[in-house]
Formats: sequence, structure tokens, C-alpha cells
Amino acid sequence: MNVLTVVSHPRQDSLTFKVADRFVQGLAEAGHEAEVLDLHRIGFDPVLQGADEPDWTASEQIFSPEVEKEINRMKAHDALAFVFPVWWWHLPAMLKGYIDRVWNNGFAYGANHLHHEHVLWIGLAGVSKEQMQKRNYDEMITHLLNVGIADYCGVSNSKVELLYETLDSKPEHYDMLLNQAYRLGLNYGKDH
Repeated sequence: MNVLTVVSHPRQDSLTFKVADRFVQGLAEAGHEAEVLDLHRIGFDPVLQGADEPDWTASEQIFSPEVEKEINRMKAHDALAFVFPVWWWHLPAMLKGYIDRVWNNGFAYGANHLHHEHVLWIGLAGVSKEQMQKRNYDEMITHLLNVGIADYCGVSNSKVELLYETLDSKPEHYDMLLNQAYRLGLNYGKDH
């Protein structure tokens, strides 16, 4: 598979990018191809402006050049992965804005749906698994991403993987998280 791997973090030296790198290494080891899209590095504007507002009356809509470019990038891949920190029990604003603008009416939902076989959401959470489960945040995030976004847009093979306690900077803990990311790449598409 050719996997578009979208990374959302302002710092390239972050654990988020290290996880993305290991994930892509696992993809390559499994024989997949990957393109890494760094939303911050390309200067993606997450703010939805009038040109990209869904037009419910149009059978086809032309979007802004930035969004058309990203739609074409998505069309060139048959699977998706997202690597991001979980902030306020949700996607970072940059990634949410990417979905708002690019996964638009007539392309991702409405008259057409996404053609992608799989989507994997890798969220990095600073809290423990128990803290995430305390108020069912893990279930809410999983339901939002798998059902509210992916399935709504036609991708039924969607999976959320949360990496926990990312603020624990002990080398052995980081190694465990990076190995988990590598295994996710190595097994991409096999387990969902």
C-alpha cells in the first residue's frame, strides 16, 4: 500500500515525529510506500475560509489551490495514517483544520467518499491509560475518529492507537513507545 502519513506537531524534534519516523520504518519493512506530510513544515493554514466552505447546492465544487493540492495528494495514496499529540482530549487544531478543509463535501463525504482502504490514528497521550479511561476519553476519541470521521467518509477500516505517558522521558519508556510505533507500521493493514 501507499500510505499518506500526516504528522501534526510544531516541533520536528518532538516525540511525535520520532514516532512517525519509526512507524514509517515499519511500513517500509513491511513493503509499503509512505509519504510523510508535515502540516507545519508546509505552512498549512488550518482556518476554514469562504473558498473552502462546503457548498451544499453545488454538485461539484472547486476549492482553494491549497486544498485542491491536498485533495490531489490524498488521491495519490490508497491508505492513510495520522500521528499527533492528544491535546485537550482531541486532535490538535492544525490537524482538525486539515480535516475541516481537505476532507470536504463532494470529496470525502456527500456525493463522493474517500477511496482509502485503511486509516490509522496514532495519538500520543501524556496521561496514563487509566487516566484516559477514567472519564471514557479513550472511547470518545476512538468513536469520534473511527465513526464520526473515517466511517462517515467511507473508510470502514479505521483504527485508533493511543501511546500513553509520553511525558515520561525515561529512555526505556521512549524505546517502548517507538517500538510500538514500529510494530504499527510493520502490521499496518493486517489488524484492522
